Amino acid sequence: MRTGIYSYPNTQRVIFGTPFEQAISKELETLGAQRVYVLSSGSLYRDTEVVNQLRSVLGSRCVGLFHEMPAHTPRIAVVKAAQEAQQAQADLILTLGGGSMTDAGKMLTLCMSNGIESAQDLDRLATIVHADGKIERPEFLSPTVPCSVISTTLSAGEFSALAGCTDTVRGMKENFLHPKASPRSVILDPALTLHTPEWLWLSTGIRALDHAVEDLCSINPQPISEATSFQALRLLGRGLRAVKKDPSDLEARLDCQLGAWMSIIGSSAGVQKGASHGIGHILGGTAGVPHGYTSCVMLPHVLRFNQSVNGAQQKLVSEALGEPHKPACDVVSELVAQLGLPSTLREVGVKAEMLDLIAQNSMHDRLIHSNPRKIHGSEDVRRILEAAW
Repeated sequence: MRTGIYSYPNTQRVIFGTPFEQAISKELETLGAQRVYVLSSGSLYRDTEVVNQLRSVLGSRCVGLFHEMPAHTPRIAVVKAAQEAQQAQADLILTLGGGSMTDAGKMLTLCMSNGIESAQDLDRLATIVHADGKIERPEFLSPTVPCSVISTTLSAGEFSALAGCTDTVRGMKENFLHPKASPRSVILDPALTLHTPEWLWLSTGIRALDHAVEDLCSINPQPISEATSFQALRLLGRGLRAVKKDPSDLEARLDCQLGAWMSIIGSSAGVQKGASHGIGHILGGTAGVPHGYTSCVMLPHVLRFNQSVNGAQQKLVSEALGEPHKPACDVVSELVAQLGLPSTLREVGVKAEMLDLIAQNSMHDRLIHSNPRKIHGSEDVRRILEAAW
């Protein structure tokens, strides 16, 4: 008999299809926030009027704005923003942008409640994964200041309690986890995503698809995640193709956003992902590859590597994406090509001389050790990387 536990996330509301100005105005009333510290992507700040529109809604409640967060959320930038928010006595962290902003928002709430004053201080909050798969999770205080997210990409970190943050000294992207760290509310406005560059929108859509695929093919799937992952693949497969054909299609953009939300449900249920995510984290932190591109490149090859042990589950992936008679690795690869996205490590700037380091660092990511087909060491990772080269 199957057994399991599903833990509902800390997120209280997901507001979708409503203009972000209306949604955040109502959310401020609901939360009673009076001192809002904003984390905005640099491109939205520089190239659009969105930040000014947000400031107009916030009025005097806006006590600070940070728009210099680099990709992959480096420690030093996180600590700088957290200190500013602390000094401003913020009672809400509000993020506007993609995955790096979302991770930064969660990291700020952890820093503020745990007295983090330097990049090195984050050592005591970081999850440590040893090369043999042993995991050490430190205990620390839960956030005292909530976070809300206005999301503009599809990587779906806004629905998770896990935050990624990069130690640039060691070139490693690390995990920081507290069950109360997930954002209090998430706002999905498809019109706002018209500002998102096409490559970023579509590639983070493949990232969301990767969430659903690896949950559906997991070593410990849950009933709720099997259902939501299947629906996520249907929504994303349909929505991404439609947006590629017509970038102004807001219904298709909303399909993508809802699919991204559905794709991450398994995380709350403890469903363990595999090597596409595990290697992807290292490609981001060690080689600087954007989140979405890591999934475009790695997911087909990880599916092929795993096919001998979870072929039946992979057939569900093919079915959900509308190609039931094709291997899942080929279906995903063809979708990546249809969207005009990169499919090799060379295309995303990874040098051949980096492969050994990426393989070795990957063994320190927890998801390598929950891959459906056991990975015995860095040599196995290296073989997958070579296939993606």
